[in-house]
Amino acid sequence: MADEEMFAPKYHMTLQDNILWAKRNLVDSIWKSANLEGISVTYPDTQVICEGMSVSGHTIDEINAVNDLKHAWQYLLENIEQPMTLDFMKQLHLHLGKFTVINAGSIRWHDVYIGGTDWVPALPDIPKMEKELHTVTEIANPMERALEMFLFCTRGQFFYDGNKRLATLMANKVMIENGIGIFSIPLKYHGDFYQMLIRFYETGVGKELKAFLYKNCVG
Repeated sequence: MADEEMFAPKYHMTLQDNILWAKRNLVDSIWKSANLEGISVTYPDTQVICEGMSVSGHTIDEINAVNDLKHAWQYLLENIEQPMTLDFMKQLHLHLGKFTVINAGSIRWHDVYIGGTDWVPALPDIPKMEKELHTVTEIANPMERALEMFLFCTRGQFFYDGNKRLATLMANKVMIENGIGIFSIPLKYHGDFYQMLIRFYETGVGKELKAFLYKNCVG
């Protein structure tokens, strides 16, 4: 089966309808994305924080992380038709990590290490990174493009932290601007997701992970 058929879009919306859909699901998306990065916050508490109120039982960093994600989503939706460039990626990362990620918005220049594997991502090479980003943006099928964008951002580990949050937002940009839904990883699939993600990190082969994301994370 060709990738165009395997990753056929499940939804067909106008840009404005997809933006409204994303806004209606904003708290849910933030809750899932925060938990994916180990920020343990409940859905009700996420909603309270997004409404600008304080909640007990959470650290300042956890509350700031939720607020950063809210601001990143706002930036994404306000700039949904901007070109998918390295500068856009850096601005998006700056918003999602403004108060919680070291050197938010800046490409890393030191090694990082990932739990669960001995694999170490290479230091980002800016010209190569821009070339690979352009290659992803040229994928004709928007659904496959969104999934490849997620894989590109996660394995690249371009920033010191928040790479999965960035990857989720970048995938959503592709999906929303093409009217094909939104992307998020349900909490019940986190275990399976991380197993496949580690295999993808170590091998660079993303077929299994892409199929999993398409089946379980597109809504």
